[in-house]
Amino acid sequence: MLLLSDFDYELPEERIAQVPMEPRNSSRLMVLDPVEKTMEHRHFYDLKEYVEPGDTLIFNDTRVMPARLIGHRDQTGGKVEVFLLRRLDATHWETLVKPGKKAKPGYQINFSDELSCVVTDHTDFGGRIVEFKFEGIFEEILDRLGETPLPPYIHEKLEDSERYQTVYNREQGSAAAPTAGLHFTREQMQELKDMGVNLGFVTLHVGLGTFRPVNVEDIQKHDMHKEFYNVPEETAKLIMDTKKAGHRVIAVGTTSIRTLESAADGLGEISAKSGWTQIFIYPGYDFKIVDAIITNFHLPKSTLIMLISAFAGREFVLDAYKTAVEMKYRFFSFGDAMYLSVQQPKDERDRELAALEASHQKDE
Repeated sequence: MLLLSDFDYELPEERIAQVPMEPRNSSRLMVLDPVEKTMEHRHFYDLKEYVEPGDTLIFNDTRVMPARLIGHRDQTGGKVEVFLLRRLDATHWETLVKPGKKAKPGYQINFSDELSCVVTDHTDFGGRIVEFKFEGIFEEILDRLGETPLPPYIHEKLEDSERYQTVYNREQGSAAAPTAGLHFTREQMQELKDMGVNLGFVTLHVGLGTFRPVNVEDIQKHDMHKEFYNVPEETAKLIMDTKKAGHRVIAVGTTSIRTLESAADGLGEISAKSGWTQIFIYPGYDFKIVDAIITNFHLPKSTLIMLISAFAGREFVLDAYKTAVEMKYRFFSFGDAMYLSVQQPKDERDRELAALEASHQKDE
Protein backbone atom coordinates (compact mmCIF):
# COMPACT_ATOMS: atom_id res chain seq x y z
CA MET A 1 0.00 0.00 0.00
CA LEU A 2 1.14 3.55 -0.79
CA LEU A 3 -0.17 6.31 1.43
CA LEU A 4 -1.07 9.89 0.55
CA SER A 5 1.18 11.07 3.37
CA ASP A 6 4.16 9.47 1.57
CA PHE A 7 4.01 12.32 -0.95
CA ASP A 8 3.74 15.28 1.38
CA TYR A 9 6.28 18.05 1.91
CA GLU A 10 6.44 21.42 3.64
CA LEU A 11 5.90 24.40 1.35
CA PRO A 12 5.83 27.99 2.65
CA GLU A 13 3.07 29.96 0.91
CA GLU A 14 5.54 32.61 -0.24
CA ARG A 15 7.23 30.02 -2.48
CA ILE A 16 4.10 29.80 -4.70
CA ALA A 17 4.80 31.94 -7.77
CA GLN A 18 2.06 34.50 -8.42
CA VAL A 19 3.36 36.01 -11.66
CA PRO A 20 5.36 34.56 -14.57
CA MET A 21 9.03 35.33 -15.17
CA GLU A 22 10.10 37.54 -18.06
CA PRO A 23 11.38 36.37 -20.42
CA ARG A 24 9.77 32.96 -20.19
CA ASN A 25 13.02 30.98 -20.22
CA SER A 26 14.74 33.04 -17.51
CA SER A 27 13.19 30.82 -14.82
CA ARG A 28 15.48 28.55 -12.83
CA LEU A 29 16.08 24.94 -13.83
CA MET A 30 16.98 22.19 -11.36
CA VAL A 31 18.77 19.45 -13.29
CA LEU A 32 18.40 16.06 -11.63
CA ASP A 33 20.19 12.80 -12.37
CA PRO A 34 18.29 10.03 -10.52
CA VAL A 35 21.07 7.53 -11.31
CA GLU A 36 24.01 9.53 -9.97
CA LYS A 37 21.80 11.31 -7.40
CA THR A 38 23.12 14.72 -8.46
CA MET A 39 21.41 18.13 -8.56
CA GLU A 40 22.53 21.12 -10.60
CA HIS A 41 21.06 24.62 -10.38
CA ARG A 42 20.82 26.37 -13.74
CA HIS A 43 18.38 28.47 -15.77
CA PHE A 44 15.88 27.24 -18.33
CA TYR A 45 17.81 28.80 -21.19
CA ASP A 46 20.63 26.35 -20.31
CA LEU A 47 18.50 23.39 -21.41
CA LYS A 48 20.46 23.09 -24.64
CA GLU A 49 23.44 21.83 -22.66
CA TYR A 50 21.49 18.78 -21.51
CA VAL A 51 19.97 17.56 -24.78
CA GLU A 52 21.68 16.02 -27.79
CA PRO A 53 21.07 15.97 -31.55
CA GLY A 54 18.63 13.18 -32.29
CA ASP A 55 16.75 13.56 -29.01
CA THR A 56 13.03 14.33 -29.33
CA LEU A 57 11.08 16.78 -27.19
CA ILE A 58 7.34 16.09 -27.01
CA PHE A 59 5.06 19.08 -26.33
CA ASN A 60 1.36 19.22 -25.49
CA ASP A 61 -0.12 21.75 -27.95
CA THR A 62 -3.44 22.27 -26.16
CA ARG A 63 -4.78 25.79 -25.72
CA VAL A 64 -6.61 26.96 -22.59
CA MET A 65 -10.21 27.91 -23.27
CA PRO A 66 -11.72 31.17 -21.99
CA ALA A 67 -13.68 28.73 -19.85
CA ARG A 68 -15.11 31.01 -17.15
CA LEU A 69 -18.43 32.66 -17.98
CA ILE A 70 -20.14 35.12 -15.64
CA GLY A 71 -23.91 35.30 -15.99
CA HIS A 72 -27.11 36.00 -14.08
CA ARG A 73 -29.94 33.76 -13.01
CA ASP A 74 -32.98 34.17 -15.22
CA GLN A 75 -35.54 34.74 -12.45
CA THR A 76 -33.66 36.64 -9.73
CA GLY A 77 -30.77 38.23 -11.61
CA GLY A 78 -28.33 36.76 -9.10
CA LYS A 79 -24.71 36.40 -10.24
CA VAL A 80 -23.71 32.90 -11.43
CA GLU A 81 -20.36 31.55 -12.63
CA VAL A 82 -20.25 28.73 -15.18
CA PHE A 83 -16.93 26.98 -15.74
CA LEU A 84 -16.68 24.90 -18.95
CA LEU A 85 -15.03 21.51 -18.49
CA ARG A 86 -15.83 19.36 -21.50
CA ARG A 87 -17.84 19.66 -24.68
CA LEU A 88 -20.34 16.83 -25.18
CA ASP A 89 -21.89 17.88 -28.50
CA ALA A 90 -22.68 21.06 -30.46
CA THR A 91 -24.68 22.65 -27.63
CA HIS A 92 -24.15 20.56 -24.47
CA TRP A 93 -21.23 20.99 -22.05
CA GLU A 94 -20.09 19.45 -18.79
CA THR A 95 -19.59 22.37 -16.39
CA LEU A 96 -19.18 23.55 -12.84
CA VAL A 97 -21.82 26.06 -11.68
CA LYS A 98 -21.30 28.39 -8.70
CA PRO A 99 -23.36 28.79 -6.64
CA GLY A 100 -24.67 25.37 -7.60
CA LYS A 101 -27.20 24.56 -4.89
CA LYS A 102 -30.15 25.95 -6.85
CA ALA A 103 -28.83 24.90 -10.26
CA LYS A 104 -31.34 22.12 -10.90
CA PRO A 105 -32.63 20.97 -14.31
CA GLY A 106 -34.50 23.84 -15.92
CA TYR A 107 -32.37 26.52 -14.22
CA GLN A 108 -31.55 29.20 -16.82
CA ILE A 109 -28.51 31.47 -16.84
CA ASN A 110 -28.14 34.50 -19.11
CA PHE A 111 -24.71 35.79 -20.15
CA SER A 112 -25.67 38.32 -22.83
CA ASP A 113 -28.30 38.96 -25.46
CA GLU A 114 -26.58 36.37 -27.65
CA LEU A 115 -25.78 33.64 -25.12
CA SER A 116 -27.65 31.75 -22.39
CA CYS A 117 -27.78 28.20 -21.04
CA VAL A 118 -30.16 25.85 -19.27
CA VAL A 119 -29.13 23.18 -16.76
CA THR A 120 -30.25 19.77 -18.06
CA ASP A 121 -28.62 17.28 -15.67
CA HIS A 122 -26.22 16.65 -12.77
CA THR A 123 -22.85 14.88 -13.05
CA ASP A 124 -21.45 12.33 -10.63
CA PHE A 125 -18.81 14.77 -9.32
CA GLY A 126 -21.16 17.63 -8.46
CA GLY A 127 -21.05 19.37 -11.81
CA ARG A 128 -23.85 20.20 -14.22
CA ILE A 129 -24.68 19.43 -17.83
CA VAL A 130 -25.91 22.57 -19.55
CA GLU A 131 -27.36 23.28 -22.97
CA PHE A 132 -26.22 26.55 -24.52
CA LYS A 133 -28.52 28.69 -26.64
CA PHE A 134 -26.85 31.21 -28.91
CA GLU A 135 -26.97 32.98 -32.24
CA GLY A 136 -23.84 32.86 -34.35
CA ILE A 137 -20.64 30.87 -33.80
CA PHE A 138 -20.22 29.60 -30.24
CA GLU A 139 -16.41 29.79 -30.21
CA GLU A 140 -16.45 33.45 -31.29
CA ILE A 141 -18.99 34.32 -28.59
CA LEU A 142 -16.92 32.45 -25.99
CA ASP A 143 -13.79 34.38 -27.02
CA ARG A 144 -15.67 37.64 -26.41
CA LEU A 145 -17.45 36.77 -23.17
CA GLY A 146 -15.28 34.13 -21.51
CA GLU A 147 -12.31 34.63 -19.21
CA THR A 148 -9.16 32.51 -19.16
CA PRO A 149 -9.11 30.80 -15.77
CA LEU A 150 -6.06 30.68 -13.50
CA PRO A 151 -5.30 27.99 -10.90
CA PRO A 152 -6.89 28.58 -7.47
CA TYR A 153 -3.51 29.21 -5.79
CA ILE A 154 -2.75 32.23 -8.03
CA HIS A 155 -4.24 35.37 -6.51
CA GLU A 156 -2.56 38.07 -8.61
CA LYS A 157 -4.31 39.39 -11.71
CA LEU A 158 -2.58 38.36 -14.94
CA GLU A 159 -2.13 41.41 -17.17
CA ASP A 160 -1.61 39.39 -20.36
CA SER A 161 -3.75 36.24 -20.58
CA GLU A 162 -1.42 34.83 -23.25
CA ARG A 163 1.20 34.31 -20.53
CA TYR A 164 -0.96 31.41 -19.34
CA GLN A 165 -0.66 29.88 -22.81
CA THR A 166 2.35 28.13 -24.33
CA VAL A 167 3.88 29.77 -27.39
CA TYR A 168 3.13 26.62 -29.42
CA ASN A 169 -0.55 26.15 -28.48
CA ARG A 170 -2.82 25.04 -31.33
CA GLU A 171 -5.78 22.95 -30.16
CA GLN A 172 -8.29 24.77 -27.92
CA GLY A 173 -9.91 22.64 -25.25
CA SER A 174 -8.07 22.84 -21.89
CA ALA A 175 -9.36 24.10 -18.58
CA ALA A 176 -5.73 24.61 -17.45
CA ALA A 177 -2.36 25.13 -19.12
CA PRO A 178 0.32 22.44 -19.57
CA THR A 179 2.57 24.57 -17.42
CA ALA A 180 5.97 22.96 -18.04
CA GLY A 181 5.72 24.32 -21.56
CA LEU A 182 5.26 27.91 -20.37
CA HIS A 183 9.06 28.20 -20.02
CA PHE A 184 9.76 27.81 -23.74
CA THR A 185 10.19 30.77 -26.08
CA ARG A 186 9.89 30.46 -29.84
CA GLU A 187 13.56 31.42 -30.14
CA GLN A 188 14.64 28.66 -27.76
CA MET A 189 12.59 26.08 -29.63
CA GLN A 190 14.20 27.16 -32.90
CA GLU A 191 17.64 27.02 -31.29
CA LEU A 192 17.03 23.43 -30.20
CA LYS A 193 15.75 22.54 -33.65
CA ASP A 194 18.84 24.05 -35.25
CA MET A 195 20.95 21.82 -32.97
CA GLY A 196 19.30 18.74 -34.43
CA VAL A 197 16.80 18.18 -31.60
CA ASN A 198 13.41 17.00 -32.86
CA LEU A 199 10.20 18.72 -31.77
CA GLY A 200 7.02 16.63 -31.70
CA PHE A 201 3.47 17.50 -30.63
CA VAL A 202 0.62 15.66 -28.97
CA THR A 203 -2.63 16.97 -27.51
CA LEU A 204 -4.13 16.39 -24.08
CA HIS A 205 -6.90 18.71 -22.97
CA VAL A 206 -6.21 19.32 -19.29
CA GLY A 207 -9.24 18.99 -17.02
CA LEU A 208 -9.90 20.74 -13.72
CA GLY A 209 -9.29 17.37 -12.08
CA THR A 210 -5.60 18.23 -12.26
CA PHE A 211 -6.25 20.52 -9.24
CA ARG A 212 -8.60 18.13 -7.46
CA PRO A 213 -7.03 16.88 -4.22
CA VAL A 214 -6.54 13.18 -3.54
CA ASN A 215 -9.01 12.44 -0.73
CA VAL A 216 -8.10 8.82 0.09
CA GLU A 217 -5.14 7.77 2.22
CA ASP A 218 -4.57 4.63 0.13
CA ILE A 219 -3.67 6.27 -3.17
CA GLN A 220 -4.54 3.17 -5.20
CA LYS A 221 -8.19 3.87 -4.39
CA HIS A 222 -8.04 7.32 -6.00
CA ASP A 223 -10.31 7.77 -9.02
CA MET A 224 -8.52 9.74 -11.74
CA HIS A 225 -10.36 12.28 -13.87
CA LYS A 226 -10.86 11.62 -17.59
CA GLU A 227 -9.07 13.68 -20.26
CA PHE A 228 -9.09 13.60 -24.07
CA TYR A 229 -5.78 13.02 -25.87
CA ASN A 230 -4.47 12.63 -29.41
CA VAL A 231 -1.18 11.32 -30.77
CA PRO A 232 -0.82 12.19 -34.50
CA GLU A 233 0.72 9.74 -36.94
CA GLU A 234 3.77 11.94 -37.59
CA THR A 235 4.51 12.21 -33.85
CA ALA A 236 4.18 8.47 -33.31
CA LYS A 237 6.60 7.83 -36.20
CA LEU A 238 9.04 10.45 -34.88
CA ILE A 239 9.05 8.77 -31.46
CA MET A 240 9.65 5.28 -32.86
CA ASP A 241 12.41 6.56 -35.17
CA THR A 242 14.04 8.28 -32.17
CA LYS A 243 13.91 5.08 -30.11
CA LYS A 244 15.30 2.94 -32.93
CA ALA A 245 18.21 5.37 -33.38
CA GLY A 246 19.10 5.05 -29.69
CA HIS A 247 18.11 8.59 -28.73
CA ARG A 248 15.82 9.86 -25.96
CA VAL A 249 12.18 10.86 -25.90
CA ILE A 250 11.89 13.82 -23.51
CA ALA A 251 8.37 14.65 -22.33
CA VAL A 252 7.61 18.32 -21.66
CA GLY A 253 5.23 18.17 -18.71
CA THR A 254 3.12 15.55 -17.00
CA THR A 255 0.35 15.93 -19.59
CA SER A 256 2.74 14.85 -22.36
CA ILE A 257 3.84 11.92 -20.19
CA ARG A 258 0.26 10.81 -19.60
CA THR A 259 -0.50 11.09 -23.31
CA LEU A 260 2.51 9.06 -24.44
CA GLU A 261 2.08 6.37 -21.82
CA SER A 262 -1.66 6.12 -22.58
CA ALA A 263 -1.00 5.55 -26.27
CA ALA A 264 1.85 3.05 -25.78
CA ASP A 265 1.42 -0.70 -25.99
CA GLY A 266 2.97 -3.32 -23.74
CA LEU A 267 5.97 -3.71 -26.04
CA GLY A 268 7.08 -0.11 -25.67
CA GLU A 269 5.82 0.96 -29.08
CA ILE A 270 3.46 3.77 -29.96
CA SER A 271 1.17 4.46 -32.89
CA ALA A 272 -1.32 7.16 -33.83
CA LYS A 273 -4.14 7.08 -31.31
CA SER A 274 -6.80 9.26 -29.69
CA GLY A 275 -9.34 8.76 -26.95
CA TRP A 276 -9.98 9.31 -23.27
CA THR A 277 -7.43 8.50 -20.61
CA GLN A 278 -7.68 8.05 -16.87
CA ILE A 279 -4.13 6.77 -16.50
CA PHE A 280 -2.79 7.10 -12.95
CA ILE A 281 0.99 6.83 -12.72
CA TYR A 282 2.52 6.27 -9.29
CA PRO A 283 5.54 4.33 -7.94
CA GLY A 284 5.59 0.82 -9.32
CA TYR A 285 4.67 1.95 -12.83
CA ASP A 286 6.98 0.88 -15.67
CA PHE A 287 7.43 3.67 -18.23
CA LYS A 288 7.19 2.49 -21.83
CA ILE A 289 8.04 5.59 -23.87
CA VAL A 290 9.43 8.44 -21.76
CA ASP A 291 13.21 8.61 -21.20
CA ALA A 292 13.52 12.07 -19.60
CA ILE A 293 11.16 14.71 -18.23
CA ILE A 294 10.86 18.49 -18.07
CA THR A 295 8.34 19.51 -15.43
CA ASN A 296 7.42 22.13 -12.83
CA PHE A 297 7.31 21.70 -9.06
CA HIS A 298 3.96 20.22 -8.04
CA LEU A 299 1.53 20.43 -5.14
CA PRO A 300 2.10 18.28 -2.06
CA LYS A 301 0.10 15.02 -2.08
CA SER A 302 -0.82 15.51 -5.76
CA THR A 303 -1.05 12.84 -8.45
CA LEU A 304 1.63 14.81 -10.32
CA ILE A 305 4.29 14.45 -7.63
CA MET A 306 3.35 10.75 -7.50
CA LEU A 307 4.00 10.52 -11.24
CA ILE A 308 7.42 12.15 -10.95
CA SER A 309 8.24 9.87 -8.00
CA ALA A 310 7.41 6.86 -10.17
CA PHE A 311 10.08 8.00 -12.63
CA ALA A 312 12.87 9.21 -10.37
CA GLY A 313 12.21 7.55 -7.00
CA ARG A 314 10.14 9.02 -4.18
CA GLU A 315 13.03 9.70 -1.79
CA PHE A 316 15.15 11.45 -4.42
CA VAL A 317 12.21 13.57 -5.59
CA LEU A 318 11.25 14.65 -2.07
CA ASP A 319 14.91 15.45 -1.35
CA ALA A 320 14.96 17.63 -4.48
CA TYR A 321 11.78 19.39 -3.38
CA LYS A 322 13.26 20.05 0.06
CA THR A 323 16.34 21.54 -1.59
CA ALA A 324 14.16 23.66 -3.89
CA VAL A 325 12.31 25.11 -0.89
CA GLU A 326 15.60 25.86 0.91
CA MET A 327 17.06 27.52 -2.21
CA LYS A 328 13.93 29.60 -2.73
CA TYR A 329 12.80 28.11 -6.03
CA ARG A 330 9.40 29.30 -7.26
CA PHE A 331 6.65 26.66 -7.24
CA PHE A 332 3.64 25.59 -9.32
CA SER A 333 2.24 26.97 -12.60
CA PHE A 334 4.30 30.17 -12.88
CA GLY A 335 7.24 28.71 -10.98
CA ASP A 336 10.60 27.22 -11.89
CA ALA A 337 11.30 23.92 -13.64
CA MET A 338 13.14 20.69 -13.12
CA TYR A 339 14.75 18.44 -15.70
CA LEU A 340 14.97 14.74 -14.90
CA SER A 341 17.64 13.67 -17.35
CA VAL A 342 17.29 9.91 -16.92
CA GLN A 343 15.05 7.40 -15.16
CA GLN A 344 16.08 5.83 -11.88
CA PRO A 345 17.02 2.15 -12.44
CA LYS A 346 14.11 -0.22 -12.02
CA ASP A 347 15.82 -2.32 -9.34
CA GLU A 348 16.34 0.80 -7.18
CA ARG A 349 12.73 1.88 -7.63
CA ASP A 350 11.50 -1.63 -6.81
CA ARG A 351 13.64 -1.82 -3.64
CA GLU A 352 12.43 1.58 -2.45
CA LEU A 353 8.81 0.67 -3.13
CA ALA A 354 9.10 -2.68 -1.33
CA ALA A 355 10.73 -1.04 1.69
CA LEU A 356 8.03 1.62 1.86
CA GLU A 357 5.20 -0.90 1.63
CA ALA A 358 6.88 -3.10 4.26
CA SER A 359 7.12 -0.14 6.64
CA HIS A 360 3.39 0.52 6.26
CA GLN A 361 2.54 -3.12 6.96
CA LYS A 362 4.71 -2.98 10.08
CA ASP A 363 2.84 0.11 11.26
CA GLU A 364 -0.58 -1.52 10.86
